[in-house]
Amino acid sequence: MDETQIQQVRRFNRVVTQRVGVLHEHYLGRDRPVGEARLLWEVGERGQDVRQLRERLGLDSGYVSRLLRSLEDDGLVVVEPSARDRRVRTVRLTEAGRAEHALLDARSDELAGSLLEPLNAGQRARLVAAMAEAERLLTAATVTLDAVDPAHPDAEHCLRRYFEELAERFDTGFDPARSLLPDAGELRLPRGLFLVARLHGEPVGCAGLKLPPDAPAEIKRMWVAPSARGLGLGRRFLAELEARAAEQGREVLRLDTNKTLSAAIGLYHSAGFQEVPAFNDEPYAHHWFEKRVARRVEG
Repeated sequence: MDETQIQQVRRFNRVVTQRVGVLHEHYLGRDRPVGEARLLWEVGERGQDVRQLRERLGLDSGYVSRLLRSLEDDGLVVVEPSARDRRVRTVRLTEAGRAEHALLDARSDELAGSLLEPLNAGQRARLVAAMAEAERLLTAATVTLDAVDPAHPDAEHCLRRYFEELAERFDTGFDPARSLLPDAGELRLPRGLFLVARLHGEPVGCAGLKLPPDAPAEIKRMWVAPSARGLGLGRRFLAELEARAAEQGREVLRLDTNKTLSAAIGLYHSAGFQEVPAFNDEPYAHHWFEKRVARRVEG
C-alpha cells in the first residue's frame, strides 16, 4: 500500500477529529462524550434492537453496554427485553432522551454550518462534494464479503430479493423453477462457493461460483441491493470470484445474463469479459460471457 496515501488518510483523520470536536469530553457543549451522543442519536425516535445498533456502529458489546448504562443513569433511555422475543434487548428514548436528541440534532446542524460558513460559495460546493465522495468510499470500505452456506439466513434473504427483482424487471417475469440455477450443493466447496456482502451487519448482496469438474467456473446469482449500488460491489464480487476461481486452478470464468440488465452487461465488458456463443440453455439469458483467469503465481 502507498505510504503517501496512508499519511494523507492519517492527516485527514486528525483534521476531522479536531474540527468536529470529538476530542472533547463535552461533545456539542453537552455533559457527555461523542460516544454517548452518537449512540443516543442512533437510537432515534423509533428505538433500536441493541444487537443491530452495536453492529451498525461496529462496537463491541461491552462498550455498548457501558454507554447504555450511562445513558440509563441519566434517564435518557430505557433498555428492556423485546415484547416479541425476551432474549432480544431493545433500547428506546425516554421523554428526556427525546428532548436531548432534538438538542443534539440542532447543535449538529450548527456545527455543520460553522464548517461551511468561513468558505465562499465555490469552496462550500467543493467541500460538500468531497465529503459526499468520501462518505461513499468509506461506506464501500465498510462492506465485508464472507463465504457462507447457501442455506444461511443472510444468503436466503439475498436470493429472495434477487428473485423478486428479476420477476419485476424481466419482460417475461422470472420463475426460479424454469431457470438453470444451481442447487445449494453446487455452491458449496469443493463444487462451488457462495459469497454474501454485509454492510453494518446487514446483507446487501450475494454472488455464487460454480466449480464443476468438467467445465469452466461459472458465476451465478450475483445481486446487489439497490441501497448498496454505487459502492462498487458488483466489480468487487467479480474480482473476488475470479481470484477464488484462480485459487482452484481454473483458467476460464463464465456467466450469462438477461438483456434487461444493461448495467450488469456494461460491468462485465469493463471487467474484461468477452461475449461468446451460448454455452447453456438458460431460458432467461440473452448474453453469454467468458474471461481468461490469470493464474496465481506461487511466491
